[in-house]
Amino acid sequence: MIRMLTAGESHGKGLSVIIDGLPAGLPVDQEFINIELKRRQHGYGRGKRMQIESDTVEILAGVRNGKTIGSPISLWIKNRDYENWKDRMNVGPLETDEPVTAPRPGHADLAGVQKFGLSDIRDVLERASARETAARVAAGALYKQLLKQFDIKIFSHTVAIGSVAYENATRSNAEAEFSPLRCRDANQESVMMQLIDKVIEEGNTLGGVSEIIATGVCPGLGTYTQWDQRLDARIAAAIMSIPSVKGVAIGDDDISEKPGSEAQDEIIYESNKGFLRKSNHAGGIEGGMSNGENIVVRINIKPLPSLRKPLRSADIRTGKAVDAQKERADVCVVPAAGVVAEAMLAFVLAEALTEKFGGDSIDDMKANFQQYMQRL
Repeated sequence: MIRMLTAGESHGKGLSVIIDGLPAGLPVDQEFINIELKRRQHGYGRGKRMQIESDTVEILAGVRNGKTIGSPISLWIKNRDYENWKDRMNVGPLETDEPVTAPRPGHADLAGVQKFGLSDIRDVLERASARETAARVAAGALYKQLLKQFDIKIFSHTVAIGSVAYENATRSNAEAEFSPLRCRDANQESVMMQLIDKVIEEGNTLGGVSEIIATGVCPGLGTYTQWDQRLDARIAAAIMSIPSVKGVAIGDDDISEKPGSEAQDEIIYESNKGFLRKSNHAGGIEGGMSNGENIVVRINIKPLPSLRKPLRSADIRTGKAVDAQKERADVCVVPAAGVVAEAMLAFVLAEALTEKFGGDSIDDMKANFQQYMQRL
């Protein structure tokens, strides 16, 4: 079983993540982790924080001589902006004590101070910040390196920004990776960017839709035998944990509008490939298990609640009407959310693989996997 635990605040010293359960002997490419962190920071509509931070990872434990050794892995990402915040984020007595008391609608601010009995919203917003997802992406890069051993690849692309949606694929996935919004439709991407420019001028924010696809997944990951072990349920829970994600669809997101005869995937058999589906409306999962087709996940990302022109709120000390707290933030994070969702999908698939094929060593896993595939 793979476990992951992150720690750290948005403007604290840095972010850490501990990963337990990866098999021994897995080759680790540290530069690939840094590339994934860079992907998370890119995207048209990102804020000034991305110009300050240039995330790189330090591996503190669990890797020796370029390979995992079976013990917990510890990763560290330094916050470069901490130097500008240490008077407010010091673990000892603060040099500057200016509590935040105007909660932002749409954030964890108010519910957080109510839950923990706090008087300073900064104690909530620093941890609730999406900055935490950098640690998940670093971990996700390790999960992807495990999946690569089984020929599983994961990528994402932007489907919509606000009301402007993808229409036709004019680019390959590889080409889209280097576009401003990581969108396969070059024409619609230009319209999306114009919309972002308009929203920037208004001091507003935009949400959208990203699609995440995993290729090469074998049949039989997950199970129908218990509700909490169904693969689609685990994927949905993992991706819904990403800040600003408000909806997850696996397969066709309009499947409820179709008659049953058009919503299912007919089965065929080919002697050189085995059992296949003629379509993939189910998004690669049937009965809580992977079925051998691509796993396709769409996520709905709400507009960010940190606004340059803040909404109205109520002071937690006095109850008086005030403007919500202003924090430096992005205008649109849809491409970045796709990268974070890749990491979370990689976590679920890596966990399911180690459950099915054993997780002590990568050689044992691969031997068990090959035997299973021969049986199929």
